[in-house]
Amino acid sequence: MNKAPSPAWLTAAAFLFAATSPAADPLSDRVAAVAGIPGCVAFWDFVKREPSGLQRFTAHVPAGSSNDYALDAGNYVRDFWGEGPEASYNDFPLLGRGPFGQAIQIRKETDPAFRPFLFVPRARLHDSPLDIKGAGRSVSVVVWAIREGGNHALAGIWHEGTDLKQKETASIAKAERGQRQYALFAGLNKEGSACGHVSENGASSFLNRYALHKSNSADTSPVVPSDAPSTVLDASWQCFAMTFDHTRHELTGWLNGRSGDRWLDNPKADKLITSAHNAWLQGWLACEPGQQDGEDPSFPKDQYYNPPEDQPVSVKVLREEGDTRVELREYAYTRVQTTLRRGADGRDTIIARDLVGLRLNPWWYPHGLYAPADGKSGGPFTIGRVIHSARSVGFTGWIGGVAVFDRALTEAELATLAAIGRQQPPLPSPQ
Repeated sequence: MNKAPSPAWLTAAAFLFAATSPAADPLSDRVAAVAGIPGCVAFWDFVKREPSGLQRFTAHVPAGSSNDYALDAGNYVRDFWGEGPEASYNDFPLLGRGPFGQAIQIRKETDPAFRPFLFVPRARLHDSPLDIKGAGRSVSVVVWAIREGGNHALAGIWHEGTDLKQKETASIAKAERGQRQYALFAGLNKEGSACGHVSENGASSFLNRYALHKSNSADTSPVVPSDAPSTVLDASWQCFAMTFDHTRHELTGWLNGRSGDRWLDNPKADKLITSAHNAWLQGWLACEPGQQDGEDPSFPKDQYYNPPEDQPVSVKVLREEGDTRVELREYAYTRVQTTLRRGADGRDTIIARDLVGLRLNPWWYPHGLYAPADGKSGGPFTIGRVIHSARSVGFTGWIGGVAVFDRALTEAELATLAAIGRQQPPLPSPQ
């Protein structure tokens, strides 16, 4: 775990960040507790708004910042397919209460041409502190939410692209490649978990059509109807979080301040992670002298997936017959079934290896974050949904806060943020 920063961030918050009100009250204390954590570049509580004009939701940002990341309402199907109605703030009902006093609803829209989200356009965030990208950068995203259903995006810079060849894109008006950087999801392959997602190229991984660098918290969030009584909703807030620590090459999902250990057995059989299995295999085979059986010389070297396997954490002998022994070797991020043969000199030689387990939390990620060339090619920061080819409904439920940090938060800090959402009762908005 990262060492906690030394500044007393709770007491310094009022000096470092703009709060909703200069007067001390429970709501402003909670906002200060989030915004005062070092590295917080933006925090939307859905209470703070522009004082005039459209009165869009804005973020709490460091003192002196020129960008408060006002959120527009949009329908990405209209933008990319030329179909469906325009979206407005009326498409995001307000709860009137929440961990910070307010929450927005992401509804299960029935019109396939209507997928509304809130977003900061790329032109307004490019090269800003929110645009966390490149080598040597870490990031954390925290979202307080109540999940009614779905497993897709909560918040982040994650334009999945609209260029995949599938039935939904047959009538596409504007096809764009993926522009993924970082985002937090409500599970994806492990529905209801906190799923961190990052990309080094904005596009796909391991020759799969999808991006596959993702982590899943061990715990999963419950399903709660959006129209449940207020007492039920008050007790149902979950703190989803993801951290990417570039110093450790680790992407981790956290739910309510806990990451937990999650492994996927037999990754070769998984319809998506089988691509990571092949990337591991190709990387290993390429290190062996000569061309090996099963080796694909055309496989791109930058897509190999070979977490460190220098020293096993544990070794278990599965079977031994004559001069052949089969072991299960567990490393930090992989479990490898290893077959050895003993020679006449008494030395063991590895004759076969197979990846039989892959760690999903934390996930080993040895790259930087995708850095778009300019403000025209990168993706927006979106809340509630992301732009993607399938146009599925995605996550539905309530979102009561979104915070982004330009560093990997510690376990203690994430536990503090989770506790804020659990304080009872979540307070009503002063508006």
